[in-house]
Amino acid sequence: MTNVQRGLAELIGTFWLVLGGCGAAVLAAGVPALGIGYAGVALAFGLTVLTMAYTIGHISGCHLNPAVTIGLWAGGRFPAKDIPLYVIAQVIGAVAAAALLYLIASGKADYSLATNGLAANGFGEHSPQGFSLTSGLLLEIVLTLFFVLVIMGSTDSRAPAGFAPIAIGLSLTLIHLICIPVTNTSVNPARSTGPALIAGGWALQQLWLFWVAPIVGGVLGGLIYKTLGADASKRPDVTGEPL
Repeated sequence: MTNVQRGLAELIGTFWLVLGGCGAAVLAAGVPALGIGYAGVALAFGLTVLTMAYTIGHISGCHLNPAVTIGLWAGGRFPAKDIPLYVIAQVIGAVAAAALLYLIASGKADYSLATNGLAANGFGEHSPQGFSLTSGLLLEIVLTLFFVLVIMGSTDSRAPAGFAPIAIGLSLTLIHLICIPVTNTSVNPARSTGPALIAGGWALQQLWLFWVAPIVGGVLGGLIYKTLGADASKRPDVTGEPL
């Protein structure tokens, strides 16, 4: 695939992730009596990744997330030279989806960006349940670490073929079930950047955490799987013979 095709695939896939996941949070989660709640939003995020993995996985690898791209590089699965292409495409897709979501949400007479928000990520007084910066930082690092582990393990050539999108999508659903009350769940700097740029204010001021923590977690996850999943048959022992 050409760089244009791969970049476009990442842009479209990340657009779908933000529109589907954040759209569920903004448009459907708080509807009286019929709202889907945290569980519904968590499932929406998982479904966006699952569906896109089957749609564009064979084109770009379906990263949709700068932390995943950098984590795969740390794990030896992705070339450093392609990181800027992917990250730029992912951020553009996320911002475009957040802008469209804002336009759609604004069609409701009582919608207010300041009051209703745009599913931006936050900590402290902007955490859905009032969790601190430290809580958000630790959880975002750990959950992104495990997300990258699941991605690398399920896409390993030794893993059962064809099931990776299901494992990855369910993993992201689980991550959101854990983390929505704490930070509204990022584990993805692009997903955080889109709503923050549109909402501005506190969301933009707190955005740094949702770049730092996921990238740290992604790198750790990549390095851990690189060690954990190394093929022992190709590693020589002290005599120089394969183990």
